[in-house]
Amino acid sequence: MILSGLEIKNRIGKDIGIDPYNENQINPNSYNLKLHDELLVYKDKLFDMKKPLNTKKIIIPKEGFILEPNKLYLGRTVEYTKTKNLIPMLEGRSSVGRLGMFVHVTAGFGDVGFEGFWTLEIFCVQPVKIYPDIEICQIYYHNIKGEYEKYTSGKYQKNKEIQPSFIYKDFNK
Repeated sequence: MILSGLEIKNRIGKDIGIDPYNENQINPNSYNLKLHDELLVYKDKLFDMKKPLNTKKIIIPKEGFILEPNKLYLGRTVEYTKTKNLIPMLEGRSSVGRLGMFVHVTAGFGDVGFEGFWTLEIFCVQPVKIYPDIEICQIYYHNIKGEYEKYTSGKYQKNKEIQPSFIYKDFNK
């Protein structure tokens, strides 16, 4: 079952932490998250899953930045979120999707107990000018039924910045 916007509001400071929190970003069944002013792009032409990839940081100026089509950008949310006893999910806003811009590609599923900034996998089909602090995506929450183990992965938990892929760590298990 998905929580309503009013239920999200009621659980702030309990099962849900969003910092900074702004009541104006509540929707009927989600909460809008904003785009931070930093992006990462991969410098490597070939992405080898077994190796760490080289990245370059881009700062999005207040006057905007034009995303190139067919290029992957990693961004992050302004908001740091914490979730207990709920499954957080992330989706792009429909207004952003209607520009041909995808903001999470395949990684919209969060784990129970996730805490951190959300890394956004941003991709567009045509040039799109973006701006820092735009409400770019929305988080929503599912109840969980049954016993579960708390999320403890060291790869992305409690991150402080944009996280490139750490899949190469899976080969060393």
